[in-house]
Amino acid sequence: MADQAPDICPTLRYDDAKAAIKLLTEAFGFTAHAVYEGEDGRVAHAELTYGNGMVMLGSSGTGSEFDKLMASGGPTGVYVHVTDVDDHHARAVEHGAEIVMPPTDQEYGSRDYMARDAEGNVWSFGTYTPGAS
Repeated sequence: MADQAPDICPTLRYDDAKAAIKLLTEAFGFTAHAVYEGEDGRVAHAELTYGNGMVMLGSSGTGSEFDKLMASGGPTGVYVHVTDVDDHHARAVEHGAEIVMPPTDQEYGSRDYMARDAEGNVWSFGTYTPGAS
């Protein structure tokens, strides 16, 4: 991860957070920065990094205030900038990720693909850099 922690971190809840961590690290190339398990063995909190970004996640059903608020939440979409979309896509396919849109050149100049994790969240990977001039 870069020298400075990100200011914005998407936060997701999963019925099977361990499976989500496995997909995100193996198929999508995230790095497990921290994974904390509760006494029951479920993931209480995890931080996964990719470049200078981070996503936080944990197990559903913990009873925390955040868990209660997210109980009726639907799937989330997360965008991740990658430099080589085709290579990243090949890795995701190799690890069995569900691809919902293959690498596609967009009108605005980006090359993107999309995948869905086992719990319905949509992960977009592309060459577009939000905020860049």
